Amino acid sequence: MEKKAGSKIKLGLFVSISIALFITGIYFIGQRQQLFGSTFKVSGIFKDIGGLEVGNNVRFSGINVGVVQNIEQITDSTVIVDMEINEHTRKFIKINAKAIIGSDGLMGNKIVLIIPGTMGKKELSNNDVIQTAQAISMDDIMLKIKVTADNAAMITGDIAAVMQNIRAGRGTIGKLLMDSTMAGNVNEAMVNIKQGAGGFNQNMNAASHSFLFRGFFKKKKKDVKAK
Repeated sequence: MEKKAGSKIKLGLFVSISIALFITGIYFIGQRQQLFGSTFKVSGIFKDIGGLEVGNNVRFSGINVGVVQNIEQITDSTVIVDMEINEHTRKFIKINAKAIIGSDGLMGNKIVLIIPGTMGKKELSNNDVIQTAQAISMDDIMLKIKVTADNAAMITGDIAAVMQNIRAGRGTIGKLLMDSTMAGNVNEAMVNIKQGAGGFNQNMNAASHSFLFRGFFKKKKKDVKAK
């Protein structure tokens, strides 16, 4: 008899604990899905929801304030998203607030982010359609990074080709830098220019001492001093 009584007590405790855990689980699920407490409904029309699913969070000012209740495609390019939001948050969500699709972290689940409107504006009413904005998706960012990387690779390839031509002595710059004959000609031309300039200076100096041009150069000196 004592063994039977002990078994019944254990069974009763097990059933009681199971029921308590079941009720607790229902409570937390209900809290997450906004089954308990007062809520109001708003909808937003998006062109792309980026993988958003029913049951995902609605976030306002960094706080989870609701859940996505329903998603329905209304045309080939628009999707309507119905959201259940806590009633006590309604006073902060103004008529010109906007909803965008974001991510919970870098690679987390998709969520709806509500951007606050202007203070003093009228608050959203039940069943209102909230304004939406299209957020930059990770795919767009990766595409831009790829385009930038491709452009950088193209520029690097062009620079490498130019350097290869220079090393091979092709082109004007390549010949100047790599062709010893042309470099010698350039050096010789520079020497000739310097020598010519020196000879010109000597001629001008000699002319200044000549009695034929002495008056001319004196007049030039006086004009320079007068200035």
